[in-house]
Amino acid sequence: MNFFSRKPKPAGKKKRSLFYRISAWLHLWLGLITGLVMLIVCVTACIWVFHDEITRLTEPETVIAHQDKPVITPNQVKAIAAARYPDKKAGYVTYQQGTAIYLSLGEGRKGNTVMRLNPYTGQVISVEEHKAGETDFFRFILNGHRFLWMPSEIGRPIVNYSTLIFVIILITGMVMWWPQKWTKATRNQSFKVKWKASFKRVNYDLHNVLGFYSLLVVLAMALTGMVYGIKWYSQGLYWVTSAGQTLPEFKRPQSDSLQAGKLYSPEQAMDLAWGKVLSKHPEAEGFYYTFADTSKPKAAINITIYPTVGKYYNNRSYAFDQHTLEQLRGNKVYETSFEEAGFGGKLRRMNYDIHVGSILGLPGKILAFFGALIGASLPVTGLLVWLGRKKKSKKGAVKKQQTAKAFQPV
Repeated sequence: MNFFSRKPKPAGKKKRSLFYRISAWLHLWLGLITGLVMLIVCVTACIWVFHDEITRLTEPETVIAHQDKPVITPNQVKAIAAARYPDKKAGYVTYQQGTAIYLSLGEGRKGNTVMRLNPYTGQVISVEEHKAGETDFFRFILNGHRFLWMPSEIGRPIVNYSTLIFVIILITGMVMWWPQKWTKATRNQSFKVKWKASFKRVNYDLHNVLGFYSLLVVLAMALTGMVYGIKWYSQGLYWVTSAGQTLPEFKRPQSDSLQAGKLYSPEQAMDLAWGKVLSKHPEAEGFYYTFADTSKPKAAINITIYPTVGKYYNNRSYAFDQHTLEQLRGNKVYETSFEEAGFGGKLRRMNYDIHVGSILGLPGKILAFFGALIGASLPVTGLLVWLGRKKKSKKGAVKKQQTAKAFQPV
């Protein structure tokens, strides 16, 4: 009989539960499948979180101190642009207190021109020409974050369903992290990084411990991110949080084309619509104004107001008929004030601010930055843990074969 053919189990070592083993299997293989995608998504998230702050630092000429006088109207903005680019259509203009006006002309991804203007004088601060497919740095980062620089119809599902898988990875990681017994040794292992240990141990602790500390932040970012790309998830989340209500479908407001040219000229309509919204919200610190395409009689004027710089949850949207200035209805979730919305509506409106951390101001953005940074590190440290164990298991198998061969009966 060969007494060396079977290795005895160490005394006192308990067998892991089936739930733990399933979680470990899912954690490993789902992580290997989506690791590269989540690395890109999280790294780009780190950069995007502070895009406003970085822009102010790198483009100081766009920082305009607040002045106690009216800003130029959308019609004036459009006239300034038309003087330089008479053949280009004005798409939208953004006003934000403390920064220059941002005006987009042209066809977006097909090629556009971006102008930055002084909001009080109309002086042109800078002009950027983008050819078809060209983007600025932060748009490039956002394209990577949303669809990995692939065509949107291919990259977006990959990103969104990889994020869903990432949520499963986070949950299974928590299952694996949870100690079987809460002793002093397990507490130290679960909450502390042993910096003086070997590289393998430090790497394991970085994966295990930092993964735990960042869990809630990364989970919040992942859950809010899926709202933008997975329809059934978005609708289901709203249904759950609004006590069974159906998410209202977005309907693009349309002007009455039969009234074209009867009441207002396009120039009059622009400023009158602007004046209506401004009179309702004189305290607003930001506006997003979409020009009606006058070549399309059914196009409408759209204006969104932002009461607080850097936050979007308490915005309110308005749409007006470009011919009659009648107020139109479109997206019910954003047409009422934040205070009037139900819990589901409030949560939906806070979604972006939660996603980027701005819901808590600068501290929230810092949390989101480090959460995304740790999220980016998890696929890397996890891969190193797996490679280390794989190498160790191979060495163990070779050693076992050598030992068995040495004691093989003659």
